[in-house]
Amino acid sequence: MKNLACGCPGSNVRTIEKPATDNSAKGKVASELRQWPTQLHLVPPSAPWLENAHLLIAADCAPFAYGDFHRDFIRGKVLVNACPKLDDTSPYMDKLTAILKNNDIQSLTVTIMEVPCCRGLAMMAKQALEASGKNIPFEVAIIGVDGERRS
Repeated sequence: MKNLACGCPGSNVRTIEKPATDNSAKGKVASELRQWPTQLHLVPPSAPWLENAHLLIAADCAPFAYGDFHRDFIRGKVLVNACPKLDDTSPYMDKLTAILKNNDIQSLTVTIMEVPCCRGLAMMAKQALEASGKNIPFEVAIIGVDGERRS
């Protein structure tokens, strides 16, 4: 594991190896998370799990609001999360552009909440995709505060 400059062991990049799961049955739902860290501030653009990934950028609240988030969004994807309202988002454009430009990202999905402050995360992702010069599938999924998917 490579230590980041901040020295926090919780920020170490790691791949989480798990057997395939079947979350269709009733009972405990297994996590679909396959890498660490997830917080966009902590994800290095050179993380090995970004290569050939289907990238999911999630607003921090979306997984809490949408009950089937792991099954419907994280499964088969690499997750990074951020909050466009509470985070210092100034480095996000450069970081997202570097992630997209320096890795063979297969698709980009952004999950945001229906509240206005979340729209900024989708806009940043779209602008970073344009700045990267890549032409990959791009989707924005909007989650209502009631936990229902709006789009």
